Amino acid sequence: MKRRPLLLGAALAPFAGATLAQTKPIRLIVPYAAGGPIDITARALAERVKDTLGPVIIENRPGAGGNIGADTVAKAAPDGLTIGIAATATHAVNPWLYSRMPYNAATDFAPITQMLRVPNVLVMNADTAKRLHINTLRDLIAYAKANPGKLNYGSGGNGSAGHLAGEMFKAQAGIFVVHIPYNGGNPAQLALLSGQVDFNIDNLATAAPNIRSGKLKAIAVTTQQRSPALPDVPPMADTLKGFAIDTWWGLVAPAATPKDVIAKLNQAFVAALKAPETHTRFAALMAEPVPSTPEAFGTFMKGELARYERVVKASGAKVD
Repeated sequence: MKRRPLLLGAALAPFAGATLAQTKPIRLIVPYAAGGPIDITARALAERVKDTLGPVIIENRPGAGGNIGADTVAKAAPDGLTIGIAATATHAVNPWLYSRMPYNAATDFAPITQMLRVPNVLVMNADTAKRLHINTLRDLIAYAKANPGKLNYGSGGNGSAGHLAGEMFKAQAGIFVVHIPYNGGNPAQLALLSGQVDFNIDNLATAAPNIRSGKLKAIAVTTQQRSPALPDVPPMADTLKGFAIDTWWGLVAPAATPKDVIAKLNQAFVAALKAPETHTRFAALMAEPVPSTPEAFGTFMKGELARYERVVKASGAKVD
């Protein structure tokens, strides 16, 4: 008779205090390439929880918009030794964007905790904004209504976060602007900086250096409240009631992972997210820690999955 791998739940029995006596390290699957904000934050948290959970090894599994890495988690043994990142793309957008999905975002995962939230920001080429006398979101909407089809915006591709945010903006503002998809976020940003496109809705962490240098003008953030990183920039919701779209990610395990294991993982990672050093480190990435209970993160992801169904279908984006 084959013996199942030692459950992390058993290893976590002496949790109150010292380092956990684990026989194997935990694999934390990051469904994106090394070096990006999600990878950086995952590695930082892995370092902080090693005294309570033992070694946590980051394994990057990029590809198919994050689906390959997420599927690795979904199909792993539910023993607490494989966990992974759930993100806006993998658990809210891709299920509606891809014609075929290797996993079920709603049922194949056990939530552990939300990790971080990063605002998006509507940015214009600074020279373009000056030439068109656009200083606020109302100015942008007014110009677009008076000149339908003359403005355009760039994104990292059909179905990307920037594309979906742009389509939400168009629909709620009642304007027509042309979408120009690029092969990734960096080419889209270069097109904006060179004046090939008029505006983008970009991740704040990516846009911030060019905002500070004056090359880009921040018009509005996409969160419902102002961002501490850009306190003078109003939210789009001030002009378009209820508008909100940002980038988030968190931790999940395979669906059948025991609840006591999930609880211990949650305890360790939430403590790491609440540490002052974590806040300081992640502030440089414009990322706000948002630790939660497993139940709260599960409810949040279900809400995001439902919300993005409407957004993706309205955009017409599809990946075969």
